[in-house]
Amino acid sequence: MLDPISLTAITAVLGAVGTGMANEAGKWAWESAGGLVRRIVGQEVTAPAGRAQLEAVAERVHEAVRTDPALARAWAAFARTAPGPARADGIPALPPSIRFFTDRQGPMRLLEKEALRKADGRPRVALVHGPEGIGTSALAVHWGCREAARFPEGQVYVDLRGASAGTALDTATVLRSLLVQLGMRQDEIPQSAAERREDFRRCVMDRRLLVVLDHAHSSAQVQPLLTAAPGVFTVVVARRPLPGLDAVPVPVGPLSDKDARRLLTDLAGRPVLDAARAVLPRVLERCAGSPYALRAAAPRLSEPHRLEEAPTVSGSDPVRTAAEGVYRELEPAVARVYRLMSLREWPAFGAAVVAHTAGIPEAEAVRSLGELADRQLLERTDTDRYRYRPAVRGHAEEAAFREDGIAACAAATTGTVRWYLRFAVLARLAALPQSWGIGPLYDELAQSPGPFGNAGEALAALRAELGNLVQAVYAAEEFGQPDSVYQLCQALWPLQLKAGHHDELLPALRAGTRVADAHHPGSRMAGRMHSLLALDLIELRRWEEAESELTAAARAEELSEHLRGHASAVESLGLLRLRQWRFQEAYECFDRAFAILGGIGPGDEGERDLPRAHALLERHRGRALRGLGRFPEARERLETALRFFRASAESYNTARTLTDLAETRLDAGDTGGALPLIDEATAALDQEKAAYHLAHLRGLRERCLSASGGPE
Repeated sequence: MLDPISLTAITAVLGAVGTGMANEAGKWAWESAGGLVRRIVGQEVTAPAGRAQLEAVAERVHEAVRTDPALARAWAAFARTAPGPARADGIPALPPSIRFFTDRQGPMRLLEKEALRKADGRPRVALVHGPEGIGTSALAVHWGCREAARFPEGQVYVDLRGASAGTALDTATVLRSLLVQLGMRQDEIPQSAAERREDFRRCVMDRRLLVVLDHAHSSAQVQPLLTAAPGVFTVVVARRPLPGLDAVPVPVGPLSDKDARRLLTDLAGRPVLDAARAVLPRVLERCAGSPYALRAAAPRLSEPHRLEEAPTVSGSDPVRTAAEGVYRELEPAVARVYRLMSLREWPAFGAAVVAHTAGIPEAEAVRSLGELADRQLLERTDTDRYRYRPAVRGHAEEAAFREDGIAACAAATTGTVRWYLRFAVLARLAALPQSWGIGPLYDELAQSPGPFGNAGEALAALRAELGNLVQAVYAAEEFGQPDSVYQLCQALWPLQLKAGHHDELLPALRAGTRVADAHHPGSRMAGRMHSLLALDLIELRRWEEAESELTAAARAEELSEHLRGHASAVESLGLLRLRQWRFQEAYECFDRAFAILGGIGPGDEGERDLPRAHALLERHRGRALRGLGRFPEARERLETALRFFRASAESYNTARTLTDLAETRLDAGDTGGALPLIDEATAALDQEKAAYHLAHLRGLRERCLSASGGPE
C-alpha cells in the first residue's frame, strides 16, 4: 500500500482534490487543503495553477511531514478522506441504426481492418468522409451496431456539430459528453479541458470501446479526443478529409444506380417502384446516389406525377434538390414554420418556441414539426426536439429571405429570442428564488408562479435549452438588444452555480461584458456582467482573468453608486482569494465588502438584503480565518452566521456553516466538538439530496472517530 506521506501519494492527493472541484464537497476539500498546506509549511502557499506548481507544493509538504510526526498524522488524516478519482462505470450504446442499409461493403471492410489492427501504441482511428447526405453517419453507426460484440465495455457517440466553425463544439464540451456517457456524474467532471482529457484517457485505458465522433469540423477539434488505449477504436465522421489527422481514410461516395434502386425498393416496396418505372431514371439522376435524397423521394413514388413536376435545382447538390422538391409540396403554414426556424443555428427546438415564433397554436406547431420530420426536412432528436441538416437549413434560410423578406425574418428571430428570454427568466427565478436579477422582465415576472414544479425541474429545463439560450444571446447582440443580452446572461446563473456548465456558458458571458462595455459602460449592469463572467472564470481556474473581470465589476458598480453590487463584486474577489489559498487577502476583501454595505441606510435600495448579506460575509470571514489558523476567531464568525441561517430556516446554508464549524474544530484538534456539528449538518441535508456534501460529512465523521479511537 502506498505510504500516504510519500511524495507520490501527496502529489496524487493534491491532484485529485484539484480536479474534484466540480461540486461543493470538492471545493471544501480544496480550501481545506490550502489551510493545511499553510500550517504544514509554516507560511502562505499560493494554490497551484498547473502541474509544475502542484508538484512544487507537494515537494514542500513532503519535506515538512517526513520530519514531523504530528504534521504527518495531520496530512494522513486529510488524505484518508480526500476525494479520489471520479468513477465512470457506465456501458453506453450507440443510437439505433437505420432499418434499410444498402451496399457500403468496401468502407465497412476498411473499418473492420483498422478495428482489428494489432495494438502497437498507435491510436486506432478511421476517418469516414463524404458530402452531406451521402450516408457517412449512417455507415459509422450501422457498422458500430453490427459489431457491438467487439466492444463489450461500450460504444459512445458525440455529434461534434462541425457544420461550421461557429457551431462546432469545443474540446471541453465534447469531453463532458464523453465522460457522462461513460458513467461519470455531472458534478464530478473537472472544469478544465486538460483535466477532462486526463480523466477520459484514464477511464478508457482498459476498456474495449468504440468512439464515434460525428460531424467533425477539423483535425484540431478531433485530436484532443484521441487515445492510444489498446482497446479503443475511434471513428471520425466528416464531410471531407481533415488535413493533419492521422487516420485511415474511409471515403464514401454515391450509391450506384443498382444500389439506389434497391434502397428505393426497400423503402417504397416493389409494386410502387414498378408503377413509377417511367419516372425512375429522372429520380435516380436527380438523387445522384444520395441516400438522403432517395429517402426524401421514396414516399412520393406512389404518385409519379409529383416526381415529374419536381424541379432540378441548377448547380445544386442532391440534398438541396431534394429539399426544394419536398418544400414545394408543403402546406403554406408548414412551409412558413420550415422557413422561420432556420434563421439562426438553433441546436434543437421544440413546439412551444415554434408556436411563438410563427404565431400559431402549439398543437399546430406539433403537427407541422411532425410533418417536416416525416418528409426528411427536419430530424427528430432523442429529446423529442427537432433540428436541421446544415444543407437543408441553408435551403430554408434562402427561401425565408426570398419569400418573407428581411423585415419579417428579423421580426421572427426577435420573437424567438423573446420566447427564450421569457422561458429563461421564469426558470431562473424558480431555480434560485432567493437570488436577485436586474431587468424589466425580472421585475415583471418576480411574482409569477411559472410552469416549474420545483427548483430542480427549473434547473433541468435550463440545462435542456442551454445551447439555444447561448444562441439567443448571440442573436440579441447581433440585433442590438442589450437588455435581452443582460437578462439572458443573468438567467444562466443557475447553470453556473449548480450545474457546472462553465465552459459552454463562457462565450455567452463574454458577449454580455462586450455588450455592456459598448452600450452601458460604468453602469450597474456592466458590473453585473463582469461579475458573472468572473465567477465562471474562477470555476475554470482562469484566475488572472477572473481577477481582472472582478476589478472591472467593482469599478462599474462603484461608478454607478450601486452599493449592493459593489459589495458583491468585492466579496467575489474574496472568494477568488480563498480558492487561491490567499487567506489574508480574502479576509481583507470580506472586511471591505462589509464596510461598503455599511453605506446602505434605512429605505435605501438593498436594505432588505443586508441581514443575509452580512451573514454570508461572516461565514466567509470565518473560512478565511480558518485558513489562517486563527481558529477561535473563525468559530466566532461562523457561529454568528449560523445563528442567522438557523433563524431564517435556510437549511442548506445552515448545513454549509455547520460543516465549516466542524472542520474548524477538527483542525484545532477538537474532535468532540466537531462530531455533533457534523451530525446536525447531516440531518439538515437529508431532505436536500446533497449527495456529495453528505459524503464529505461522512469523511469528516470518520476523521473524528479515528482521532478519538471510537468505532468506525
